[in-house]
Amino acid sequence: MAFLSLSIIFFSILLPFLPPTISQPENSNTYATSVPLLMAIKASLDPQNLVLSSWSLNSTSGPCNGSFEGIACNEFGQVVNISLQGKGLSGQIPPEIGQLKNLTGLYLHFNEIHGVVPKELADLTDLSDLYLNVNNLSGHIPSEIGSMCNLQVLQLCYNILSGSIPTQLGSLKKLSVLALQSNKLSGAIPASLGNLFVLTRLDLSINNLFGSIPSKLADLPLLKVLDIRNNTFSGNVPLELSNDIVCFLVCRNKELKRLNEGFQYANNPGLCGNDFSSLNTCSDSSKSSSKPEPFGPGTGHIPSKDIPESANVLPNGLNQSKRTHTAAAAVIIVIGLIVASTAVALFTFSWYRRRKQKIGSTFDSGEARRSTDQVKDVGRRTASPLISLEYSSSWDPLAKREDGNSFSQEVLESYMFTLDAVESATQYFSETNLLGKSSFSAIYKGILRDGSAVAIKCISKISCKSDETEFLKGLKLLTSLKHENLLRLRGFCCSKGRGECFLIYDFVSNGNLLQYLDVKDDKGDVLDWPTRKSIIQGIAQGIRYLHGTENNKRTLVHRNISAEKILIDKHYNPLLSDSGLQNLLADDIVFSTLKGSAAMGYLAPEYTTTGRFTEKSDIYAFGMIIFQILSGKSRISQLNCHGAELSRFEDFIDANLAGNFKESEAARLGEVALLCTNVSPDQRPDIEGVMQELDGIGLNSCSNMSLQNS
Repeated sequence: MAFLSLSIIFFSILLPFLPPTISQPENSNTYATSVPLLMAIKASLDPQNLVLSSWSLNSTSGPCNGSFEGIACNEFGQVVNISLQGKGLSGQIPPEIGQLKNLTGLYLHFNEIHGVVPKELADLTDLSDLYLNVNNLSGHIPSEIGSMCNLQVLQLCYNILSGSIPTQLGSLKKLSVLALQSNKLSGAIPASLGNLFVLTRLDLSINNLFGSIPSKLADLPLLKVLDIRNNTFSGNVPLELSNDIVCFLVCRNKELKRLNEGFQYANNPGLCGNDFSSLNTCSDSSKSSSKPEPFGPGTGHIPSKDIPESANVLPNGLNQSKRTHTAAAAVIIVIGLIVASTAVALFTFSWYRRRKQKIGSTFDSGEARRSTDQVKDVGRRTASPLISLEYSSSWDPLAKREDGNSFSQEVLESYMFTLDAVESATQYFSETNLLGKSSFSAIYKGILRDGSAVAIKCISKISCKSDETEFLKGLKLLTSLKHENLLRLRGFCCSKGRGECFLIYDFVSNGNLLQYLDVKDDKGDVLDWPTRKSIIQGIAQGIRYLHGTENNKRTLVHRNISAEKILIDKHYNPLLSDSGLQNLLADDIVFSTLKGSAAMGYLAPEYTTTGRFTEKSDIYAFGMIIFQILSGKSRISQLNCHGAELSRFEDFIDANLAGNFKESEAARLGEVALLCTNVSPDQRPDIEGVMQELDGIGLNSCSNMSLQNS
């Protein structure tokens, strides 16, 4: 008995120090219950079992050892992250997902998921990131989401959601990003969104929203982007949102507006504002009533329940009293403004004329000129505003700066094109010169005045980085990239009037590598073996340059290497295009390009869990390119990989070659492709290791050199 008592005492002392699996009871998210739950989620998200084949009941080690694609767990074996973006999922989000109580991140964006947003997501009280954008979700936004107290990012944009914005979203005190653009939402902006004091970005563009803009939004201390374009908002825009210097004089207790041109309001004909250069001046009726257009002056009795929260309608007596005091205050303000604005105007006019003489020839200011987007694709889905390069008072490209980020005058003069030159080259963006369009850009063939052929990429300003300094850094980076295997940038042009930036590149006559895949022998587009080797070698050299191994340059990760991005010149030399382009584009636009990469198999598997790009993710994409060039196919299957592993040439070498290739070289290239596409990034070679092996193959010798891992 004494021994038993001592054992109990000893165990009670030891208990707190035992591992969690012993000292803590198994909860609802551990192996016993999480696997069946995940299988139910899989059945709904991937009903045809085309994507989540790795999720299996037969798994003996559970979902937390990496066997379940896109699943990450904590140290207690609880599922905390589901990352399945860009996987081609075509099912629905099941209510069961709300049972994963420890989930902190849910990333299902860039898929083809349909159905509704389940209200059961609100049960995920630990969730901080909810990414459901770029899908086919319909129905209403569940009001229950307002109870997700830890939510920081809510991305529901680019779906077909309808109904109003729930007022309950104003309870998400930790929310920093609310992206609802490109849906079919209606109703007014809830005034409760003015309670989101850590909100940095609010995008409501391209919807059917109406009503006035709640003045509380102007008081949000961290707000950097407010985008309400392409709706039917009406009424007076709060003065505090003005970008005009006059606002600084009037709004005595306001800081000089931090939004700059982060406030985007175009294509809302009912809006007016006395301190907005592109808005009509408000009439007396507009000033005295903040009611939205459907309930404007002359409207009869409107039941209070029908008035949107953002209308902020006051009783008649209070309105009259407020107008009387406002009128008296306005007289005093106007007198002060006349004196102050006169002095400011004299200084500004002199400064503006000098500034326009410097950069007027480069950046067009014609407001009447419509962009290619406005003319040809009004409803194109784009996001994120770019400040006006021409009229930003903080940017003087010819000025010398201590931060070292400014261009020299020589660089400016050698790279800048005028809008007239761009329009002339493309015959005013004639449809006959259109080479292609993507979700954020259009590419035209053009002929410059010197007779040289160019490709002009037109990018909407709203698809570019909103921070001017970052955009300029990206532009400077593009001008610095010079290598025989990179597409050469000839110049650029930014036009406020058109709302676009233009990148002018050399025109490449033989198209892209994708055109040489999946071809029939009788078409004459079949690449011979030496050309295939040369293309592989050239792509590797371009990647080597970007990764900075030449001349100790800083590393630049391409992020989006694909057959479509590899252009073939008249000498069949490969040219990597879009190198560094991600440094110009807004994050959501960059992410949107990943959908195609993921669908074609170029996206490295670790991205689904880390969300980061490295040199090794470029190497993975390069390995897929090698497989495509060897097989002549755009889609790489397990059969191709097994064929390369076993040197079974009929399974991974293009039959169009009819045996005209060197088996030793083909076998070694297959090995390189396998190493580059290893699931583990640590097991992939770096670009220097790849180059060593390719150099040996290029010398027509079967190299025994092993690839060096970084």
